[in-house]
Amino acid sequence: MYENLSADLVATGPILLVAAAGIAVVLVDVFRNDDASIPRIAGLAMAGAMLWELTRLDAVMVAFGGHVYAGAAAAFADVVILGGAVLSVALAVPYLRRTGHAFGEVYALMLFGTAGMMTLASAGSLVTLFVGLETMSICLYVLTGLVREETRGNEAALKYFLLGSFATGFFLYGIALLYGATGTMLLYGIGAGAQAPGREGLFLAGVGLLLVGFLFKVGAVPFHMWTPDVYQAAPTPLTGYMSTTAKTSAFAALIVVLATVMPIEAVGPEVRTLLAVVAAVTMIVGNVIAVAQRNVKRMLAYSSIAHVGYLLAGLATGSVEGFAGALYYLLAYTLMNVGAFGVMALLEWDGEQGAEQTVDSLAGLGYRRPLPGVLMGVFMFALAGFPPLAGFIGKYLVFGAAIKGGLVWLAVVGVLTSAISAYYYLRVLVALWMRQPGDAPEPVQASAFEVPRATAIVLIACAVGLLLFGILPGPAMDAATASFAPADAATAAVAP
Repeated sequence: MYENLSADLVATGPILLVAAAGIAVVLVDVFRNDDASIPRIAGLAMAGAMLWELTRLDAVMVAFGGHVYAGAAAAFADVVILGGAVLSVALAVPYLRRTGHAFGEVYALMLFGTAGMMTLASAGSLVTLFVGLETMSICLYVLTGLVREETRGNEAALKYFLLGSFATGFFLYGIALLYGATGTMLLYGIGAGAQAPGREGLFLAGVGLLLVGFLFKVGAVPFHMWTPDVYQAAPTPLTGYMSTTAKTSAFAALIVVLATVMPIEAVGPEVRTLLAVVAAVTMIVGNVIAVAQRNVKRMLAYSSIAHVGYLLAGLATGSVEGFAGALYYLLAYTLMNVGAFGVMALLEWDGEQGAEQTVDSLAGLGYRRPLPGVLMGVFMFALAGFPPLAGFIGKYLVFGAAIKGGLVWLAVVGVLTSAISAYYYLRVLVALWMRQPGDAPEPVQASAFEVPRATAIVLIACAVGLLLFGILPGPAMDAATASFAPADAATAAVAP
């Protein structure tokens, strides 16, 4: 029973490292409450796990009897998750100290949440999917309501928890139906048993309910209601963390499910049509409503919903090109969103986690703080899809895969909605650079907006990464394509 235990532990080593660091942080915090070493432990553990995963991009490993996939696409997704987490920790340290919420448990929650995300991205069975999903979700619920004295934060955390619990019920019911239809929890086994005679209706119902859970976690329309409130109320660097790492893990798991549970010969066409329709509606709703937003964080929240639509356009193709394009897009999206929320954390003035921070309140701040102003321009142009930044390459890849997969209409919707998004992204730059500092509210004019060195380094790194991956997309795209583990390879590794 335990003859492969050592190999299984090595295969899941990065996840175990991050989880062990979370336990270590809890123990340190017990004896040295809110000690300055805690974020260093968290950052070093995540960075070490990321380097470990980088060595496994070209490997296909299966652990614990097929319940966990390691290496390949899981490793690529884990690198993106851990990269976003490390950058978020670096941004959170000065922000939480400034706002008086530098609690040690914040970093423990980030570590445990990241371990859950990695588990979700590496899931090889429905059980592992559920464990990773819930570990991630519980940590995010708590982080959303971190500022307990703020009514808005408590309300957002409660809404997130209640809606998330409701979605979890759908997810669990879908798991039960899939098990009833196929007799197995392993993803490769579910795909193999998808065509069991007399159980097609049960299988399709299970697939539909499972998709509801995934679509909620990524914030796709019509399961997006929680996103604007959570993004607006949560501490700004943690919003960047939640908006990137959680989406990466959920999309990575969805890619594995699409490749194994929903083969083309079984339910692929129906599911991919559904994903294409959801992608189109999500792009339209996200971008159109973002135009009407005055609060910057709510605008970025609806922007995030729109980007979910772009990613779903790649997944709707059901092809390796679409899946690899989505993985590349997640890398670019992480750099864009972590950077954008990092700048907003620097320019925050309202004492309410940016809940009252409107676009007009940014008037002239580019002249007062040129570095954040210039970097925000890079992030806004990347989010809008301007070349030569990585955001443009990501959209090109997913829309190109959609066209190649026969979804020309979906690519057209994506291009048109991307054009709409340019309006509200550029509106931020207009406020920063084409308005006078005297146009800003008095509290803004009185704020110093200090730029800590660590924060500046992180933001510059995000901007440079967007430029490098945009000019030289080949290595990252090749790694995404090569790291995608086909269902046959995983199946061969676990099939008796």
